[in-house]
Amino acid sequence: MAQLIEFVGNHWLLSTLWVGLVVALVLHRSKSSGESVSCQQAVMKINREDAVVLDIREKKEYDAGHIVDSIHIPLSKLSARVSELEKHKSKPIIVACRLGQHSADAVKILKSADFAQILRLSGGITEWRADNLPLVQK
Repeated sequence: MAQLIEFVGNHWLLSTLWVGLVVALVLHRSKSSGESVSCQQAVMKINREDAVVLDIREKKEYDAGHIVDSIHIPLSKLSARVSELEKHKSKPIIVACRLGQHSADAVKILKSADFAQILRLSGGITEWRADNLPLVQK
């Protein structure tokens, strides 16, 4: 720890630039990745606004447990299969992945395809499962 403080003291300009870049990266990522919703907010959107859940996990994870009536398109195939979601363009789309980390990439793909109401499920299916919300298993 003492070496870190000494380094920052000796290289304050470099340290300040590094912190500024990290902050800029976090802000850019949060703005471009869409709005995040909790599991309870997602349930309310599904029930009140007829939101569609898009599950972007791989098939094995999807079969182990997924949200009722969710649409399964793996992230790796989303760009090629985005046309399957055209009929849901007027509805909110909630993107769900395992931990909520990869959904930002799916949001970018959907935004580039002119989808307006795209939300990320905060914490992903792991958080959904932790809240004891229902999952369908094949």
